[in-house]
Amino acid sequence: MTDLRVHAISAEEHLAYLHTQYSASFLQTPAWAKVKKEWASQSLGWYDGDQLVGAALVLLRRIPKSTRALAYLPEGPVIDWATEGLGRWLTPLASYLKSQKAFAIRIGPPVVTRTWTAQQIKDGIADPTVATLNDLCPATRPPAGAAVVSQLHELGWRPLATSGGFSAGQPQYNFQIPLAGRTEDDVLRGMNQLWRRNIKKAAKEGVEVSLGGREDLAAFHTLYAHTAERDHFTPRGPSYFETMWDALSAEDPDRIRLYLAHHDGDLVASTIWIRVGAHTWYSYGASSTHKREVRGSNAIQWQMIRDSIAAGASVYDLRGITDTLSSDDAHVGLIQFKVGTGGEAVEYVGEWDLPLNGLLYKAFLTYLRRRG
Repeated sequence: MTDLRVHAISAEEHLAYLHTQYSASFLQTPAWAKVKKEWASQSLGWYDGDQLVGAALVLLRRIPKSTRALAYLPEGPVIDWATEGLGRWLTPLASYLKSQKAFAIRIGPPVVTRTWTAQQIKDGIADPTVATLNDLCPATRPPAGAAVVSQLHELGWRPLATSGGFSAGQPQYNFQIPLAGRTEDDVLRGMNQLWRRNIKKAAKEGVEVSLGGREDLAAFHTLYAHTAERDHFTPRGPSYFETMWDALSAEDPDRIRLYLAHHDGDLVASTIWIRVGAHTWYSYGASSTHKREVRGSNAIQWQMIRDSIAAGASVYDLRGITDTLSSDDAHVGLIQFKVGTGGEAVEYVGEWDLPLNGLLYKAFLTYLRRRG
């Protein structure tokens, strides 16, 4: 077995490789580098002889007044994670990035370790002895997850500490609706009674869901800022979404969609949908406090799910959740909303660091602790 080589590739080569894959995270597309303009970036390729066999988007955050950087591969790299020889892939990655003056590497393997059904989560929330997903026996434990975790430890990688399933990067727990081989009726039957009733109510009330264009991002952002104020989170600025729209739509005209739900001319909900291959994501959402009774949020989610099925997606991803199941936790409402879709909670192996310069890495962790 020959050694794999890693070196920089063009954005065009990177994208062409992703087109050969069943799916990949949108955070690993060349376009995402244009969204994260505050980071330097490179597209990297793994070569077996002359054949390109893996790819990654690497974001580089440089230390102020220094050439050294943290190399971050969000939800990547896109390599053969099912292998029993991960060192063949990750060792040349480390060598290359060290030559690029990286003091540490952070990866987020897109590998599942455990899943829980909607019914399990519903029962767990109702059980006062259950506080988190970890208190429940998972529905599945994909063997690839344990194999990857074991190999990463052996290769010197360190798992990032998380709080409720969230770290400084991407969430470790997501909620997803499997779509492969399922019809709209199948998915609708899998939803709970409240979701089905709300979808019907939205239709009866005359909620209309349509696709918007770049010119509609301003209306989305106004509603999004209202949602942030109501739900107590810090919103991103309008320019972030404009940059995201421009970068992703330029890479693929159907990479990103903006959905708008109106009732009697009023915008009551708006969402951003992203697709790479057979995977679609609910990326951002906003809803109005006014007219919540017309159930615009349910209507818009159902339209995105239906469009994902029509696009041939195998997964509709509602993105991050915490691991909490305690009924008095402030985050439990989010998981209850998503559980109503009848999908499943999915735990990934999480994000892992490989220190390349021990002193700089230790200083970096100290800085993060003081900042947070």
